This record gives sequence, structure tokens and C-alpha cells, in this order.
Amino acid sequence: MTFWEILLIGFALSMDAVAVSAVSGMSIKNIKKSEVLLLACAFGGFQGLMPTIGYYTGTVFTAFMSTWAPYIGCALLTIVGGKMIYDTIHGDAEALTAITLSLVLVQAVATSIDALAVGVSLAAAGSVNILSAALIIAATTFVLTVIAVNLGKACGSLLAEKTGIIGGIILIAIGIKMLF
Repeated sequence: MTFWEILLIGFALSMDAVAVSAVSGMSIKNIKKSEVLLLACAFGGFQGLMPTIGYYTGTVFTAFMSTWAPYIGCALLTIVGGKMIYDTIHGDAEALTAITLSLVLVQAVATSIDALAVGVSLAAAGSVNILSAALIIAATTFVLTVIAVNLGKACGSLLAEKTGIIGGIILIAIGIKMLF
């Protein structure tokens, strides 16, 4: 596979992470550069790690994950989205003011599960250097995450009080989309 094909795969795989990043930028009041970097590193790292795991574990692990991944991803994003909506409605503004490591890890895993299957596909395609492919995918997701957080931040300031509810709905919708 060429660099451009891997770049397109990275772009496609990063779309869930981009949406979640935009929601974080929109919902987190005064998001810090260190938090943006944490999001970008976690999302990029997991998007690069998962295809590598899929590549080396092959069909054994992927058979399990292809069955359960949509449900796991949906459950994780629905829980996070539901909590955002609950916190916004019940006035827990403090819950929407910072990014925690546990929240970021849950989001990173939920948005990168589909990359396991891509790793198996890359192994089946042959002639793919998985380490180079994983780095391209990770870098693509990293850059797009930073852009998405900043776009979300700009939109969040326009939407003000409703960002927690809108963000929660978006996360739940992404989770439901994973089922299909």
C-alpha cells in the first residue's frame, strides 16, 4: 500500500476521534493546551496501537472484537455522553471544566476499536509495513484531533450553555452509529 492509501485509512479511522475531540473542545470550559495534547496523544496513540494489535493477533482476537466492538464502543460513548447530559441538566458545571485521564482513555479506546479490524485487513493485504502504517495513522489522528478540539472550542463559545447537552447527544449518536 502507498503512503497516500495509508493516509486515507488514517483519515477515515480518525473521524470518530475527531467528532469526540470537537465535542471536548466545545464542552470543556477553558480547555488547556496540555489537555488538547493529552487528547491528541491518546487518540493518536490508540489509533496507531489498535491496527498494530490487529495486524499481529490476526483473526483470533478480531473474531471476538468484530462481534463485540460495536457494542463496547456504543456502551462507552453512551455512558460518557449520558453523563455529560446529566451533569449539564443538573448544573454540575465543575464536571465539564476539565479533562481527566480516565475519561480520555475511555474515549480513546471507544473510538479506536474499529482499527483492530483494519490491522487484520492490512495483514491480509500483505506488503504493508505495519509500523509505518501505524505511525501514519497515529500522526493523522493526532493532527486532526488538535484541529477538531480548536474548532469545537470556537463553536462551543457560540453555543454557550447548551454545549454539554449537544456534546452528550453527539457522543451517544456516535455510539449508536457504531452499532450499524
